[in-house]
Amino acid sequence: MNIPVHYLWWVLALVLIAGEVLAPGYFLLWIGIAAAAMGVIVFALPNLGVLAQAVCFALLAFLSCILYWKFVRPRLQKEAAPEAALLNRRGARMLGQHYVLETAIVNGRGKARVGDGQWLVEGPDLPAGARVEVVEVEGATLKVRAVP
Repeated sequence: MNIPVHYLWWVLALVLIAGEVLAPGYFLLWIGIAAAAMGVIVFALPNLGVLAQAVCFALLAFLSCILYWKFVRPRLQKEAAPEAALLNRRGARMLGQHYVLETAIVNGRGKARVGDGQWLVEGPDLPAGARVEVVEVEGATLKVRAVP
């Protein structure tokens, strides 16, 4: 049984992409894409020699990695940057958010319901149930103002 060469390139592509799933880093994905492209090229040009296939694959792998490095990676980093900056700063994520006071703010201190917990808040005296907006975070205390 003689297996067409383009099938071998597609199997290599699947193996490389599966390797990317097991050990993420993006490069195996792009080299796998180059292998899949080689499968298409060899399907279109079945008499392409082994050396020509190897050179073409090396060029495609190199170009696909450069494509990732120059165009895709910066875009992914730009999209992830705002969240990454706040990753370990939960309080900073609350800036501008609106919450309901669980206990009244008396003498400048009270508590607000945030998710399934309560946070200490500081701000103008307000009754329980009032809506507030977070304007600053100081440690585990939210500085708030009344929302009209």
